[in-house]
Amino acid sequence: MKQDRVTTLQLMAETIGLLRPFWPLVVFATGIGIAGGIATAWLLAGINEGLHGDAGSNATLAGKFLGLCALSIGGTAVAGAMNSVVGQKIIAALRKEISARILRAPIARLEVHRSYRLMSVLTGDVDTVSAFTFNFSAYVIALAIVIGSLFYLFSLSLAVFLMAIVSLALGLAINMFSHKVWIHDYEEVRTTQDELHKQYRAITEGAKELKISRPRRARVYGELLSQAADQVASLKSRAMKLHWIADAAASAIFFVMIGLLLAGRSRLEIDNVAISGAVIVLLYIKGPVDQLASALPVFDQARISFARIAALSAELDDHEINIPLVITSDQGAKSPVSWIEMRGVTYDFPTYEGHEPFQLGPIDLTITGGELIFIVGENGSGKTTLIKLLLGLYSPKSGAVLLDGEPVKAGDRDEYRQLFTTIFSDYYLFDDFAYGALPDEAGPHLERLGIGHKVKVDGDTFTTADLSTGQRKRLALVQARLEDRPVVVTDEWAADQDPEFRRVFYEELLPEMKRQGKTLIVISHDDRYFHVADRIVTMRDGRIVEAGSAPNRSARFDHHDQYLKDESV
Repeated sequence: MKQDRVTTLQLMAETIGLLRPFWPLVVFATGIGIAGGIATAWLLAGINEGLHGDAGSNATLAGKFLGLCALSIGGTAVAGAMNSVVGQKIIAALRKEISARILRAPIARLEVHRSYRLMSVLTGDVDTVSAFTFNFSAYVIALAIVIGSLFYLFSLSLAVFLMAIVSLALGLAINMFSHKVWIHDYEEVRTTQDELHKQYRAITEGAKELKISRPRRARVYGELLSQAADQVASLKSRAMKLHWIADAAASAIFFVMIGLLLAGRSRLEIDNVAISGAVIVLLYIKGPVDQLASALPVFDQARISFARIAALSAELDDHEINIPLVITSDQGAKSPVSWIEMRGVTYDFPTYEGHEPFQLGPIDLTITGGELIFIVGENGSGKTTLIKLLLGLYSPKSGAVLLDGEPVKAGDRDEYRQLFTTIFSDYYLFDDFAYGALPDEAGPHLERLGIGHKVKVDGDTFTTADLSTGQRKRLALVQARLEDRPVVVTDEWAADQDPEFRRVFYEELLPEMKRQGKTLIVISHDDRYFHVADRIVTMRDGRIVEAGSAPNRSARFDHHDQYLKDESV
């Protein structure tokens, strides 16, 4: 818990650091807001003076009234506008900072997080902090009004001032008590909201499965989602009921104090000027006092959200080095590689209760430039982990990855990764160009892969990515070809393709890219096309058990053509 507070304070310090370019504007806007709040209290004093003054001072009072109105209204407007602008700039910087941490974090660290948790922080928690910054100037102005009004009450009568202090203290005590209970409920709300986001993801991304399975649909909606939604509603309802009860109690104390003041004015020996001024001020500052009371839950919501942002930031603080997030001058084509070597590479996954830890390696593998390699093996044999190590996405526990004989160091990994273009089995399909390819280069590839009639190029964007699973993979392959990197890596690309496009991929596209000098690394289960490869690397239980030449077509595929013909039918 102490560590959480330290991390939150560190993040708040970083956030304050983001204010550095805006400090003059923040100080000026806050100062204007305070001046506006004090002017409001002064205006109340002027109104009371006007009610009890003589007629000869009307012109002076009118001038004073107009000036204080202008300062009060103008100060509030200027402070609100300027602080809102600065607040949104801070929120934008915070969003970019969190996103940068995610982009710089090691893939292994990101994989232990669930996407719904990341999205919950990026949207819900940041929006909560944003709401607080939007209202910050209003809280400052309300505080200035209350302080200025209390000073005016002190100038009218010490007895009235003390009564106001006592009533405010009692109201504050009630609000603090309700707030303590409220914040406990809100912490539970914030935890439950993660579960709610998880179920939102289930009903959107798993819509097809939920249509098919009535028991699963009933469990997701009737139990998990409904339970989370009801719990959030119950906790918030209880917290808000307590808040409004406390608010009503504080208001009651306020009005009781005014009643006592009016009833006991003779005993307190307070004149009419002081009584009327006190009543005017007390009735007016009730609004700012309520606003400050309502700021307590808003502030703690922001504090809890800050803590969650801080926790995520701390978990992602162990970032990779030399990860540029802006366009650099290095946008040209990469030279072909001579060879890539994995020498004694091992990698361990975390141990889970009841399961033996999975270890990959030690792996010794050399890939020659221009080679076409198939990586094969049963599911869970370590093929994808091997690829992630080869790509520099995972850092080896031991051993090294070498490029042209030179070890790839931690600071060089991002540059090394630019040699590769990839299509993972769980790929994300982007719908635009980001690597200098000309839009008209895409047309022939789209036509050849049978999606030219559905997908066009509009500027630097594909007109649609609303395609079938197989078509989306073909569009991903178009992007990979346009990226024109020296090494192409695919993970079960052909798994969702019909027989014709599977044949095109293995017997036309792969040999064609090989002739262009590309190094090709293909994870595949399609043993009927193994003859296309220069070499087959077989994985089993996290180790390479065979890395020999590809089989001869005539030896293993005597009936291959007939098989394709039958499968096409």
